[in-house]
Amino acid sequence: MLTSTFHHIPGIGIKKEAKLWESGITTWESLKGNPPPALPAKLSATLNRHIDNSLAQMEKKNFGYFSDLLPSSLHWRFFPEFRRSTVYLDIETTGMEPLYDRITTIALYDGTDIKHFVNGKNLDRFPEALNQYKTIVSYNGKSFDVPFIERFFNITLTQVHIDLRYLLKSLGYSGGLKGCERAAGIDRGELSDVDGFFAVQLWHDYRKTRDPKVLETLLAYNIEDVVNLEQLMVMAYNMKIEETPFGNTRRLEGPCSPELPFQPDKATLARLKRFH
Repeated sequence: MLTSTFHHIPGIGIKKEAKLWESGITTWESLKGNPPPALPAKLSATLNRHIDNSLAQMEKKNFGYFSDLLPSSLHWRFFPEFRRSTVYLDIETTGMEPLYDRITTIALYDGTDIKHFVNGKNLDRFPEALNQYKTIVSYNGKSFDVPFIERFFNITLTQVHIDLRYLLKSLGYSGGLKGCERAAGIDRGELSDVDGFFAVQLWHDYRKTRDPKVLETLLAYNIEDVVNLEQLMVMAYNMKIEETPFGNTRRLEGPCSPELPFQPDKATLARLKRFH
């Protein structure tokens, strides 16, 4: 969808972009190859100049160029082009305040590989792992995960960031990540009634007991988040593409569910739910 986008070009708003599509200019290449005679010479020159630059930036994989020029409400458009360098991100913490609380676990999923990081084990390896990717997909990550990460590790994240909280809200989905999952028909099974506060309880119990099953349950919950983010991202993209002339040709197939490295421990869940 990115190569059919003209909204990042100065002077091209949503309405002008729609008129370009209606006139048969549906991709950058179609404009360069066969510009319609009715297109004003000045606009044609502007479009061609910026399209040449856009193609060059795509070749360089300079995704920040497009994210800077497009409003965040349209960042979903470049998902297919950026997908191979995208990672789904979610963190668990001891609380909501980055100044006082700490990150306990982090899960990353790139559509193929799952990585997890645990405080006191391998959390220091997270920044290097994240740097392999150019795009982050999160839920509420712009307000929570990314500021928390930046303060905790004393780093600045420069990746393009698609926050599903706002994208899904524009499609009528709300109620937090779990509410969006339920509305989309995603079933978490044993973890269906586990939330972020319960994840804090799991961490404190693990620190107290050092029971590996407790940590595995927390990681199962954390990893479930990032795996489900991919499903929600593809769903949201397909719903948004239906609002354009490309609904029949640009839809993405649903992702395959990966084999999860951890499963929740039923005994642990039952024990802690008595106090939750």
